[in-house]
Amino acid sequence: MRPVKIAMPKGRLFAPLVELFTKAGFFDLAPEVDLERRLTLTTADGRWKLLLVKPADVPIYVEYGAADLGVAGKDVLLEASRELCELYDLGVGRCRLIMAVPEESPIQKATDLVPGSRVATKFPRIAQGYFSSHGIQVDIVKLNGSIELAPKARLASAIVDITETGRTLEQNQLKIVEEIMRVSARLICNRISYKVHYPLIQQMVQGLQALEVSKR
Repeated sequence: MRPVKIAMPKGRLFAPLVELFTKAGFFDLAPEVDLERRLTLTTADGRWKLLLVKPADVPIYVEYGAADLGVAGKDVLLEASRELCELYDLGVGRCRLIMAVPEESPIQKATDLVPGSRVATKFPRIAQGYFSSHGIQVDIVKLNGSIELAPKARLASAIVDITETGRTLEQNQLKIVEEIMRVSARLICNRISYKVHYPLIQQMVQGLQALEVSKR
């Protein structure tokens, strides 16, 4: 039987995720230097093949069946809006999706925004859905990086972005006025793969659940 392929996000989540799956008894990767420079990795028992991809690409690999399983943040999943099965909250990479404005801004909550205000974000789908659900008319500006710069450059009155500690926001003289959602990494699955590899996938989910229980 071919190994089950897992799309793993490169970057800050990679090491904690490998540690989590290793502790749960699923990954047995040999120690090597610069693991993230590799494109693929196969566990010693041959059961799992890791595909190392950019976080935003994980849902795409899984939806199209290039990967059977994947790990992606809840924010990435909602923004991508792909046809997937969400199996388990891994509890890794916990952070918040927030709305922030300059410290000197009179805005104290989202409803204080003047209709038509520009809001900069990497998450236009989530942001638009949030403001629309509260009856707030805004102009969403999609950016790919340096979101904190947008208010300084007068590109936007507010931003919607991910924060873990809030330190970067403070360094850029921004204050949080709304928490939109809590975010963490989720184990996801291709719908066909879920049926084909059901016993092994269930074994993984149960192993992760057992590990979480043992930590309590």
